[in-house]
Formats: sequence, structure tokens, C-alpha cells
Amino acid sequence: MTSCHVTEDPIKKVAIFGGTHGNELTGAFLVKRWLENGTEIQRTGLEVKPFITNPRAVKKCTRYIDCDLNRVFDPENLGKKMSKDLPYEVRRAQEINHLFGPKDNEYSYDIIFDLHNTTSNMGCTLILEDSRNDFLIQMCHYIKTSLAPLPCYVYLIEHPSLKYATTRSIAKYPVEVGPQPQGVLRADILDQMRKMIKHALDFIHNFNEGEEFPPCAIEVYKIMEKVDYPRNENGDIAAIIHPDLQDQDWKPLHPGDPVFLTLDGKIIPLGGGSTVYPVFVNEAAYYEKKEAFAKATKLTLNARSIRSSLP
Repeated sequence: MTSCHVTEDPIKKVAIFGGTHGNELTGAFLVKRWLENGTEIQRTGLEVKPFITNPRAVKKCTRYIDCDLNRVFDPENLGKKMSKDLPYEVRRAQEINHLFGPKDNEYSYDIIFDLHNTTSNMGCTLILEDSRNDFLIQMCHYIKTSLAPLPCYVYLIEHPSLKYATTRSIAKYPVEVGPQPQGVLRADILDQMRKMIKHALDFIHNFNEGEEFPPCAIEVYKIMEKVDYPRNENGDIAAIIHPDLQDQDWKPLHPGDPVFLTLDGKIIPLGGGSTVYPVFVNEAAYYEKKEAFAKATKLTLNARSIRSSLP
């Protein structure tokens, strides 16, 4: 690990998104609370804006109205001429991009925390796209250390061919916490998400105040590929997640271990020659995306020492 020192500009503007998916209630619930009374998320010298991203879907308690809002922040959709004929979420993405982005514009928000729930047994999860961003690795390290002994996993979705046209397209940082059924609030999950945001904002505040963060290392799980369910000739699901894999997110999955189970009792094992780590196992929202789980590999990311450029 290098001891090279990195000086970065202070963080000025942070947004906290809730309700990107309208049936993931924890983020929407917290954001509504903070819109009424934002005392706990305010930090001196930092603009923090809570925001309901998909209000129509939140009102209906459904994932989306016309299409998945968290998949339409791509140049094609953001560049379409605004029209009432566009899907609601595409119009909403354009509005959000105008309010908070575009990314790297001098007026855009520095960081967006996009709060999500998952039905998978993933616990507290931070999603990271850039394995070379010292600031974000340091933030992950701070949050993980602050939450301990509660586990907090970091999911690295940096991949040459798997692109995500999400709210991350206009800023930097989402938060995922589970398991929690869709359309349900759980006090323990809400408390965990609330603490993650507190620690993240504390880190930003301390950074802005001039605190130096020494070199650090974090364990991350980097996506390798997404795995669909076995399907029959009609394209219907022909096997389900095996009980031995269910709820085993982040646990090592070895070649030959059971992965799927057919209705007639046939076990379909993991192929290949290497151990992987399953993520988003049997996520309810991913059935429509034909994703049973994702394979990840475990590695270590290093960050250099950082401090704010303020004198």
C-alpha cells in the first residue's frame, strides 16, 4: 500500500434519495422524516438535501410506474426531448438530472446517497463503482469501522460490459440494506440504514473540517457475472434457488455446491473451477430482469491518505 497523500476538494452538496423504487419503503420513510425535520442529517458547512425520487411509485407502493427509474439514467434517455408521451420514469430521470446533475458539472451535487432495500439476505451493503477512488474507499472504510461489529459489505460493480444506468450516473454513492420484503417497514433495517447515513455524513463533515484519513484497505466483492434461472423451451423458469443457497449472500459457493433445484428434485450444481460469492440471491425485483443471483469475487482495495484541500 502506498503512503502517497491525496488532497481533494471539500464536499459541498449532498443529496439523499429515497423512493427510487416505490415499494422499498425504508429510504422513502426516512427521507419523508428528514423533509419534515432534517436536524439529524445537517452538518456545518454542508448542504444536505433529502429527496423523494419516484413519488408516484411511492404513493402506489410499487417498484415503478412505467419502467425502472434506476435503469434509465443513460445518455439516450436523458437526451430525449421532453414529452408527455415519454415513460414517467424517463421524464423523472431528466428532471432529477437537471436538479442534481449532470455529473461533473460545477453545479452538480458531489455525492448522492440512494437508499434501497433488497429482499436478499445482504445486510448492510455499500455499492461502489470505482475501485480507484480514494475518497469513496476511505468513506466505505469509515462506515464499516463505525458500524462494527455489525457487518457491512461493499459490492464493487465496476465491470467492462455490465453497465448500470442508475442515479449513480449523476453522482456517486448508493446504500442498500436488506433483507426486507417489498412494501414493508422493519425497525431493525430502518435503524441500520439510518446509522449508515449518519456515519457517512460524519465522515464528510470530518473530511471537510480538515481531518486527515491515513491509508486504509477494505474487503470488497466484485461482480463477475449475473446468473439467470434455468428455463424451459418456452422461456419459463424450470428450477428455483436451492435451499442450501437461499439466504447465503456473501458466503463462499464452491464448484459442485447446489445452486438450483427442479420440481422433480434434480439438483443443478455450480459449474466452473473457482469459488465465487453469491450476491442478490433470489431478489424478488430481479425476476423480471432474469437474474437469479450474481457471482462475485472477493478482493482488497487500498486507498491512499486523504485530506481536504482547505487550509
